[in-house]
Amino acid sequence: MEQTAYGSSQGLAGAEKTFKETVVTINRVAKVVKGGKRFSFSALVVVGDGSGTVGMGMGKAREVQAAIQKATFAAKRSLMTFPLSGDSIPHEVVAKSGAGLVWMKPAAPGTGVIAGGGVRAVLEAGGVKNILTKSLGSSNPFNMVAAAIECLKDLRTAADVAKMRGK
Repeated sequence: MEQTAYGSSQGLAGAEKTFKETVVTINRVAKVVKGGKRFSFSALVVVGDGSGTVGMGMGKAREVQAAIQKATFAAKRSLMTFPLSGDSIPHEVVAKSGAGLVWMKPAAPGTGVIAGGGVRAVLEAGGVKNILTKSLGSSNPFNMVAAAIECLKDLRTAADVAKMRGK
């Protein structure tokens, strides 16, 4: 996991928004051709504004920097928002992507981010400061990041639930 420079993207009202970009993993893949092996790279990047907005993207290219740029562009296009309860999440949630399963539970102030690998990158980019997580099933970073994003998509505030129930 590697921290990169801050990027910027145009917001809806034309205001500049800064995002924290985190490279979660880089894979080297080889295609065997007549003359030998042709190497390519795939990158997984997570971007977030630190206040409840996060996105993930994948990019493939012949060079590492180009793959990271493509992944960052894809991540900024896939941004989604989620509710925060103080500096944690509103309730416990479980989500699955592929064979990766992620469980998240809100934690008391001062606990910190108890998470590993790609899940930690997603939570830190999204601005979560206190949370307990457990990664179950596959440890594939692509599935773990996708499952963490699914967890955050499933979050609802008490006001949202009351509104859905007509209370």
